[in-house]
Amino acid sequence: MKRIFLLVMTNLAVVTVLGLVWNVLDANFGLTEKMMAMGLPAGFGYIAVMSLALGFGGAFISLWMSKGAAIRSMGVHIIEQPTTQEERWLFNVVQRQAQKVGIEMPDVGIFHSPEPNAFATGARKNDALVAVSTGLLEQMNADEIEAVLGHEMSHVANGDMVTQTLLQGVLNTFVIFFSRVIAHIVNSLLSGNRDSNSGESYGATYFIVSMIAQVLLGFLATIIVMWFSRHREFHADKGGAELAGREKMIAALRRLQQAHPHDLPGEMAAFGIAGDIGHGLKRLFMTHPPLEERIAALQSNRY
Repeated sequence: MKRIFLLVMTNLAVVTVLGLVWNVLDANFGLTEKMMAMGLPAGFGYIAVMSLALGFGGAFISLWMSKGAAIRSMGVHIIEQPTTQEERWLFNVVQRQAQKVGIEMPDVGIFHSPEPNAFATGARKNDALVAVSTGLLEQMNADEIEAVLGHEMSHVANGDMVTQTLLQGVLNTFVIFFSRVIAHIVNSLLSGNRDSNSGESYGATYFIVSMIAQVLLGFLATIIVMWFSRHREFHADKGGAELAGREKMIAALRRLQQAHPHDLPGEMAAFGIAGDIGHGLKRLFMTHPPLEERIAALQSNRY
């Protein structure tokens, strides 16, 4: 749950910063008055437009920063010129798969981690990053690594990073909008029982209720995003099976069952090859389906 809390708070922090920027611009350039002059209402219409700008702004800023942030936070070594046989093999496999799925060669990297894992990220299909852990290279054979790379390349080719960003943007917009609406309703109900000299307390009430509602709605939005993340993992497994072979993909997933890798940190978790196992309510916040379900889906050719 710590990772989920950090994920929600990261999105909340980005949105909050953008909100402060909006308020500064509004105070200095009179955005509200200009919107009213254009025929836009100053009430919920203003909130809706602000929510749209902040919701998608936060999501796309995260996407734009994802590749560089992943390289720095994970300590990824980018293979610019392969110097070892292992690096040459890794580079050649990704190059071959990129040609098969019709995208430009992504950056290929290795990060230090004892756990077998890999991830893909990037704002565009043709400017992506595919990275594998040292643990994966040590614990898997060539066929299994090829399947894992195919899984990650499928994420890139399917545009999963952009799709999730659009979904996150829509949900951010609704979270911001309805948190303000709830705060407005609560503030209006309370103001009916107070005199006109307590305007400052109304402002504080509005802010506190808005923040609480934003956090609670943010958790609900995260459940939807995690459902989508689990759903697309099945399609990435299918893509990996098409690129490397179904038996290789199944073998790679079985190897992961033995290793029990944890989620990658931050927003890379959704794009790793595997993640934490959840039970009960925690299952709603899982980035990946259970490995046995993914193996069963491949065996039955459901996806």
